[in-house]
Amino acid sequence: MKKSVLHTADSRGHANHGWLNAYHSFSFASWYNPDRVQFGMLRVLNDDTVAAGMGFGTHPHDNMEIITIPLEGDLAHKDSMGNAATIKTGDVQVMSAGTGIQHSEFNPNADQQTKLFQIWLFPKYRNVEPRYQQITLDVTEQKNNFAQILSPNPDDAGVWIHQDAWFYLSDFDADFSKKLALQKEGNGFYIMTIEGEIEVNGEKLSKRDALGIWDTPEIDIKATTAAKFLVMEIPMEQ
Repeated sequence: MKKSVLHTADSRGHANHGWLNAYHSFSFASWYNPDRVQFGMLRVLNDDTVAAGMGFGTHPHDNMEIITIPLEGDLAHKDSMGNAATIKTGDVQVMSAGTGIQHSEFNPNADQQTKLFQIWLFPKYRNVEPRYQQITLDVTEQKNNFAQILSPNPDDAGVWIHQDAWFYLSDFDADFSKKLALQKEGNGFYIMTIEGEIEVNGEKLSKRDALGIWDTPEIDIKATTAAKFLVMEIPMEQ
């Protein structure tokens, strides 16, 4: 039995609100696909483009780990914990919503759109104290490498969350290949291509295609062109 699922870029949900052009890898808002509700503990992967000067008004979250990765431009953030910050391309931000938070996000630039991934994971523990964290990544570490940007461990590289997940950003040269082993038995991998084309265990992925793989101790990723991609190792069960 094949232990993988391919989510092509054109199979995603799509909603263009004018100020927000959003692609949904998993069921979200008005887009519902019973076969695309989640991958393990990964509940949301939204590929958002926010128009200049626009954004999301204040809204609530609870019991979710929310990760934001800007791909182009900036995103200004305010929340009910008193945080007010701007995340830029090359940063990563995480919020543990826990018992409940409210936040807003907007594009502070009048002349440039903002592109970002927003990712939601179900947490390992319910009703934790809400927390906020953002860091600036050293993007040079991503060249022909799996640069860790998230883990369960506060002392590790990247941000941390309340879940046994590890995220990596990579920027591979054409024809470069590298293997990545699971950190925790029972987890799966979900790989999203940001730019270019790659092969994951022989499966071809183009820009914004994604592949979920489970029941495998490692994956082998080869860039067929220069390529940037996100690898998420995620628990398949709570």
